[in-house]
Amino acid sequence: MRHYSGVDKLIHSFDQALRSLVPGATTAQRSNPAQHMDAPLAVSEARHVAGLMRVNHSGEVCAQALYHGQALTAKLPSVRLEMQHAAAEEQDHLAWCEERLKELDSHTSLLNPVWYSLSFGMGALAGLAGDRYSLGFVAETERQVSLHLQQHLDQLPSQDQRSYQILQQMNTDELQHRDTALAAGGVELPLPVRMSMTAISKLMTSTSYYI
Repeated sequence: MRHYSGVDKLIHSFDQALRSLVPGATTAQRSNPAQHMDAPLAVSEARHVAGLMRVNHSGEVCAQALYHGQALTAKLPSVRLEMQHAAAEEQDHLAWCEERLKELDSHTSLLNPVWYSLSFGMGALAGLAGDRYSLGFVAETERQVSLHLQQHLDQLPSQDQRSYQILQQMNTDELQHRDTALAAGGVELPLPVRMSMTAISKLMTSTSYYI
């Protein structure tokens, strides 16, 4: 196995950040699940769906950053590989959300660099706390993301099957990541940490919907 220097790791982290933040830089490895052709959306419906998809895209930017930060500081190679694998699947979500936003003639959040920076730092700190806490951090993150996705699925117009299929597949993946992290030894995080994560998540969702 090749060993990378500290500079190599920093360059790799910078490259990962650019791929997560620059529109069009991420390519999905799996086919977009949105195969159904939609009935037309009213202007207000399209605007609302775009806001939801922008929030979900920002959520995936945060997930990328969390995994990248954790992979940088994870102690066990097996945990580091698990973080990298999960981040690769989250790249599909990024690409799918971005594609849907383009179809809706909208854009990704301008605040994504802020969310990426905050999430990367939180992920790196979780990795430093130990692999069991790092995996617990993944499980809690995915649990909260799944709750948002389920709420958004309920808010979609009935005819918007393209967005529905994307969010449904994303939710399936997030729950799988949560279960994998718990099975690998993740522990429940302290209540103050979980409350802080919830507060940051609410701030992200309330602002990314509009900006």
